[in-house]
Amino acid sequence: MTSATPSTAAPTPAVRLRVPTEEDAYAWHRVFDHPEVMEFHGGRAAELSVYEELTARQRRHDAELGFCLWTLLDEEEQVLGFTGAQPWPHEWGPKGAIEIGWRLGRDAWGRGYATAAARTTLERVRAAGVREVVAMVAAENERSIAVTRRLGMELAETYTTPTGRRGHCFHLAL
Repeated sequence: MTSATPSTAAPTPAVRLRVPTEEDAYAWHRVFDHPEVMEFHGGRAAELSVYEELTARQRRHDAELGFCLWTLLDEEEQVLGFTGAQPWPHEWGPKGAIEIGWRLGRDAWGRGYATAAARTTLERVRAAGVREVVAMVAAENERSIAVTRRLGMELAETYTTPTGRRGHCFHLAL
């Protein structure tokens, strides 16, 4: 007779990703309005109009590419933030690459949502024919660096951003 060893790993939380709606601009604005959430994104929440434009752009990406930065929902259908993929949107950095990324409201941190949602993102972009992805992470953002490691990504390059911050470019072949 053999005995099973109980798993010490925390269960993966259930997540749902959906194409952002117009209303999600308000939800993103609300959940990102925390200094810790925005520490690596300018230090404070962007104006609502930035999220309105961002959600509209993500709907276009989904229609044209089959992937985008999706709204991340928990088991109760509450908006936690976003995760997904999009073409790298800047003139500096990994031009032409497909970047995966995530941003969660502070209340959702440390519960496995970012990793679970990023794994779902990888499945979806692979199904859409993407062969490799990058993740651009501020060098000081230890939480996001930990997510890239859990996904099996490797450090490929280091950049200095236009704001003078050091950023790491992680790579993963799909």
